Amino acid sequence: MPMHPGQLDLSPERAARLIARVLPGTDPATLRPVPSAATTSTVVRIGEDLAARFPLVPSDPGTAREALAAEHAAMAELAAACPLPAPEPVVLAEPSAEFPMPWSVQTWIPGEVADPQVVAGSDAFADDLADLLLALRDVPTQGRTFRGPGRGGDLRTHDEWVRECLERSRELLPVDALAARWERWRLLERHAPDVMSHRDLIPANLLTAQGRLTGVLDSGGFSPADPALDLVGAWHLLDTGRRRRLRERPGCSDLEWERGAAWAFAQAIGLVWYYEPSNPTMAALGRSTLRRLLEDAPVG
Repeated sequence: MPMHPGQLDLSPERAARLIARVLPGTDPATLRPVPSAATTSTVVRIGEDLAARFPLVPSDPGTAREALAAEHAAMAELAAACPLPAPEPVVLAEPSAEFPMPWSVQTWIPGEVADPQVVAGSDAFADDLADLLLALRDVPTQGRTFRGPGRGGDLRTHDEWVRECLERSRELLPVDALAARWERWRLLERHAPDVMSHRDLIPANLLTAQGRLTGVLDSGGFSPADPALDLVGAWHLLDTGRRRRLRERPGCSDLEWERGAAWAFAQAIGLVWYYEPSNPTMAALGRSTLRRLLEDAPVG
């Protein structure tokens, strides 16, 4: 079933025609839809080296094109600085009569999507993730600062969304315990300056091979944000011991670590009620992340 109201339909035949217009000579036999739990795009692999991403939800095409151009710039910046393979932009395709939104082609990065059940207890994966966080933090912001909306600024700007999610989750989650945590987290102050941040380190955006972190996806949001934001991967992916191990590498203060928990909560609290019927993988991620957040005692 569709994940979003008004979700755009994209048949394999239509995707093949669209791709052929921007990449003439593409053999339709080399096109393969990529099964995934992605919530924003339909992904079609093109041969061995490229992938097309078509947005799932319609919006204003002009605004979407500006956003996609900004994503391409961010993608290129992260790929140049990342210690792991990451996609690079190839084509920004214009809207057409056949598909009303701009879409893109980027390089394909091989690997298996990170499975929290597989890597949760891996010291090596926790170390790889910590190395990634440190490498991204080292990229100069060049005077840029966080620009909302979205995660990475003031936690309190998410109050309305969190309240809605808690209300919609009363039959699905331990809402009272989660609400009590948010009341504490939303007031946590931040003193550290912005650093460069991936801003969406969920399992679907991390690739693995033989239990090691081998690639980073969906890097179009790479931009300055709260240093605690990229810590969300600790609760999305790691068990208690590996969370402690990850925390030691960047030397997180109690405040920064707990703000990381707050950002993980803000990301996870909407996943269960919104995706329960349409995307079981994302709903399961929400449940496991929230469970891990409740396992940890409040810091300090």
